[in-house]
Amino acid sequence: MRYWDTSSLVSLVVEEDRSPEMKELFQDDPEVATWWGTRVECASAIRRREREGGLDPEEANRASLLLEALARDWAEVVPGQELRSIASRLLAVHPLSAGDALQLAAAIRWATEIPGGPEMVTLDERLRDAAAREGLVCP
Repeated sequence: MRYWDTSSLVSLVVEEDRSPEMKELFQDDPEVATWWGTRVECASAIRRREREGGLDPEEANRASLLLEALARDWAEVVPGQELRSIASRLLAVHPLSAGDALQLAAAIRWATEIPGGPEMVTLDERLRDAAAREGLVCP
């Protein structure tokens, strides 16, 4: 099981340059862990692309259905005080947005329960750098 952030999950449901790579990672291990808010972030990304003309309504609806199918099976790290505390610490030491800090905090929280080298899948370079500095492996 790998921890997947929004950027990597969106690439599974919307065709992008890195989609083949993300689909290969997913096929290699289709068990997904992610943050509680990821589904909303993904829906936002899909609808923003639709509004900006990158997806037509049919493509956006198809991507939303694929997202819901993925979400039925993924494990979610739920919000709470521990996540807020971790995210606040991350904001003090890494140049992250609040959303990215929450994603990384959830990945760190999840990683404490996974033996053998936790992996975080992200296409966001700033988040990838912060994750690596926090001890996560980013394939």
